[in-house]
Amino acid sequence: MANTFTQIYIHIVFAVQSRQCLIKKEWKERLHKYITGIIKNEMQKLIVINSMPDHVHMLIGMKPDIALSDLMREIKSNSSKFINDQRFT
Repeated sequence: MANTFTQIYIHIVFAVQSRQCLIKKEWKERLHKYITGIIKNEMQKLIVINSMPDHVHMLIGMKPDIALSDLMREIKSNSSKFINDQRFT
């Protein structure tokens, strides 16, 4: 089929280790922008992102050319590295 279009919408929630309240208001926006960049670099579409002190919510429009587990590995590892590099915790 030449004109086939597929879009998968996924609501993702992931928590801070041990559900500690580590996401501070002062740097929450920077973290959201960084995660947005990760998702865009993976050629996926972030529809909305929000977080509480102990977890992050995202609604992502995914193309079927990437596995959800691969995308989550990229998001979690790169965002953790960003937080550690910025010394947010």
